[in-house]
Amino acid sequence: MKFLNELKIVLTDCDGVLTDGGMYYYNNGVEGKKFNTRDGMAMKILKANGIKTGIITGENTKIVENRANKLKIDYLYMGVKNKYQILLEICEKENITPNNAAYIGDDINDLEILKNVGFSACPNDAMEEVKKICNFVSSKDGGKGVVRDVIERYLSDNE
Repeated sequence: MKFLNELKIVLTDCDGVLTDGGMYYYNNGVEGKKFNTRDGMAMKILKANGIKTGIITGENTKIVENRANKLKIDYLYMGVKNKYQILLEICEKENITPNNAAYIGDDINDLEILKNVGFSACPNDAMEEVKKICNFVSSKDGGKGVVRDVIERYLSDNE
């Protein structure tokens, strides 16, 4: 794919992509999310290849902020209603176009941004409407290494 040579940034949703979409609440009032370490390594691989990373999520939680900090994510936007608008902001800051971006999403709030990036991907268990418009549907479900699967596809297509 011609686009893959022009990739400058990979953006992703959080819940349903980086996590299994579950919301874990414990008796002590603490909320939890499970992330996949392989997705973390995928982010490191991207950065090692000069590709920026970002998370754009409708959630607003310290858990996501902590994960983004640990992975040294370049852009973290939480509590977002219009993900496409954030894409445009990031593109302006990076002096790139949406065609230079990839986005990984799983639900209807990701549709607009998925339709407007150079490469769109989703987990195997994404909503059918999302799967229909994506360039790549991972064989992995959300929270089970989707980002890593997408990145391995990118790397294999560019060898």
